[in-house]
Amino acid sequence: MEKKKILVTGGTTFVSRYAAQYFSEHAYDVYVLNRNTKPQVKGVTLLEGDRHDLGDKLKRIHFDVVVDITAYNGTDIADLWNGLGSFDQYIMISSGAVYPENGIQPFKEDGKKVANKFWGKYGTDKIEAEEKLLDKVPDAYILRPSYLYGPMNNVYREGFVFDCALENRKFYLPGNGEMKLQFFHVKDLCRFMEILIETKPGEHIFNVGNPDTVSIKDWVTICYACLGRVPVFVNVPECVEQRNYFSFYNYEYCLNVQKQQKLLPDTVPLEEGLRESMQWYIANEDAVNKKPYIKYIDENLA
Repeated sequence: MEKKKILVTGGTTFVSRYAAQYFSEHAYDVYVLNRNTKPQVKGVTLLEGDRHDLGDKLKRIHFDVVVDITAYNGTDIADLWNGLGSFDQYIMISSGAVYPENGIQPFKEDGKKVANKFWGKYGTDKIEAEEKLLDKVPDAYILRPSYLYGPMNNVYREGFVFDCALENRKFYLPGNGEMKLQFFHVKDLCRFMEILIETKPGEHIFNVGNPDTVSIKDWVTICYACLGRVPVFVNVPECVEQRNYFSFYNYEYCLNVQKQQKLLPDTVPLEEGLRESMQWYIANEDAVNKKPYIKYIDENLA
């Protein structure tokens, strides 16, 4: 059987890189569109270029699927769409940041989409990108993930906690540590996209995430356990700006993922996923965009 031809925008960093590798390993003919400034995944076909200046680079290629992971605003969508030739399916990775911080939770797909003070322009740009895509491709699939994690994560989230565990540091915990987080393994994101490709469901907008949330205290405890450590916590009062010393905003939100669960009932257990993240992080620490959380802690909290 001829392999399905899939275009992945990006292909060199975290979600797009993982997706390029995942689909390449799952018998797809993978093309990646990027500027070729970083190492490429083995087994993919590079289409070197900028989505804003494609010319006729893509016009002669028919793609069974376009997986747009690097669209952040309406111009990103319009310029790629103008540069494409023919394609059958379009999947865009949006974000749970499109929902308002004061909306009714867990957020449902048909809920209001407005500016969120924690996400700012990132969230409003994603709203614009969704609207532009549906204008151009009415039957496109749009996925709104919660916090993505897993191997290749270049965002300093679990990596920060692993660093604290590796140094056997006390962990400075926001408040009482009961704020909830909702995660989704990047592998599950790819598995879900593959389900969409294979089944073409009638629903077209999906929140995606683990069905269960986890407190930040429990999340940190699991991260330490990946390295055989048990954290000693120091509680930090709310008057201290949380983002100065911790990798998440002081904002608890949850997505309703019932539609996703009908198609993907099982997700990677958090303990298993974080062990995978730890193993990747130990070997690829330099690939992560580190923030000065530890420096701030040592100078202001310790």
